This record gives sequence, C-alpha cells and structure tokens, in this order.
Amino acid sequence: MSQAWMIASGKGGVGKSTITAALAVALARRQLQTVAVDTDIGLRSLDMLLGLQNQIVYDVIDVANKDCKLKYALVQYPLSPSLSLLPASQLGTSGDLDPDVMGRIVNKLKKRFSYVLMDAPAGLERGVTNTMQHADHTLLVVTPDDVSIRDAERVIALLEHHHKPRPMLLVNRVIPAMVADGEMYSPQTVANALDIPLLGFVPEDRAVLTALQRHHTVMDEEGPARDALTRISQRFLGEYVPMPAFTRRRGWFGRRG
Repeated sequence: MSQAWMIASGKGGVGKSTITAALAVALARRQLQTVAVDTDIGLRSLDMLLGLQNQIVYDVIDVANKDCKLKYALVQYPLSPSLSLLPASQLGTSGDLDPDVMGRIVNKLKKRFSYVLMDAPAGLERGVTNTMQHADHTLLVVTPDDVSIRDAERVIALLEHHHKPRPMLLVNRVIPAMVADGEMYSPQTVANALDIPLLGFVPEDRAVLTALQRHHTVMDEEGPARDALTRISQRFLGEYVPMPAFTRRRGWFGRRG
C-alpha cells in the first residue's frame, strides 16, 4: 500500500531536505518506487541535493495550474530508475498552491509510487499545514538542542490539532563522543522529551558537506552518515536494526574517560 510521508522540522537548518533526499535514494536502491516532492514553494532545494538542477522544466505549480501534466513535471533520478523528483517552484509562495489541488496531485502520485516523501517548509506556516493535510505519516527531523526541540513540540501540537498520527523522530547532527561524555542530549533523551518514537539518528559527518558541494546525496559518500541513513531506511521499512551504542572517549592512560 502506498504511503505519503511529510518530512518536517520545527526550525530551518536542521538538515531536513538533506535527509529527505538521502532517504529517497535509500528507498529507491531497495527497488521501491519512490518520489521526492519539494513543497517549499519559492525555496526549492531537492533538485540541487539530487543533482537535478539542470533538468527542471516544469514544477508542482505548473501541474497545479494545469500548464503541464504531472508526468512531464516528474524528473527521473539518473542513478536509480526507481526514484523521481517533483520540484517546487522558485517563484511565488505556499499560498499559490491550493490544498485541494495538492491533494489530487498526491493521490495521483500514490497510484504510481510506493513512497511519496514530501519535503515540507520549515516552521509552521501555511505550506506545512497544506502538506500535512495530505500526509499519512510524518518524520520529524530535530537536532539535539533546546531550540530545535522546543520548535519540534509546536509541530507535534499542530499534528495533534489536525488529528494526525504522532510522528516518528530522526535526530540529526549527533556527535557521539559528546553524547557519551554527557555534553549533548542523546537521541533517546530527545525522543523521551518529545514523547515520540525514535527512528534513528545521523552523526555529524564531513561527508555531508562534501555531498552538498558535489550536488549529490549523502548516500553517495562513504562515511558514518551514510551508514546511519542506511539503517534508518531499514527501520523505516519495518526491519529490526539495533541502535548503535555511545562509547565514552579514552583518557590519557587508555582508560575510559
């Protein structure tokens, strides 16, 4: 059965779009028909993250305005025939996309794809509400700090207000050594604070910056972030994959600090 997921965050800058692109690639590599939908009207980014910025002809607003058919706006990811992108428009605002029209677009996508991953705008503006209405589930991306956690609480409250299921949690930019030494919230601590289930965490990794500079996803750069997102994609599909443990750093004489 097809599923539509909203990838959301309370605040910007937590890596939500990077996670969306990587998760889409990971699912497509499992031969699952996947489409990434950029719903951040005016600030599209998924095309750059997937290296498709030079292949965009039509976008979701063109489809909504009936300037083109949906199939012509979809851009296939060249490294995987199972992944497509429906880009956002670089012009206009979220108010230009009628919620009912967006609902019809999502329903059409669900008939063709197994997973519809909708990269929602950051914050709590109209674009998030419009995307939320047509999502079956939500993946909430948070960084392990008080500001991000507080803003995530507002997203959860908004989901509850619209009678949506409680989201799954992904904690991004975790520094394992700091967690082990008690200098950073652990992913499970963040999950407990928000009272939502933890899907996984992604460690801080220089490979993420390398991927951004090269206009491809984290899944194409060897490193701990790619390994973490592979495990997260497995849990996303219902597979049991244990969470890695946090090990304290060694002291001067080889003992655990």
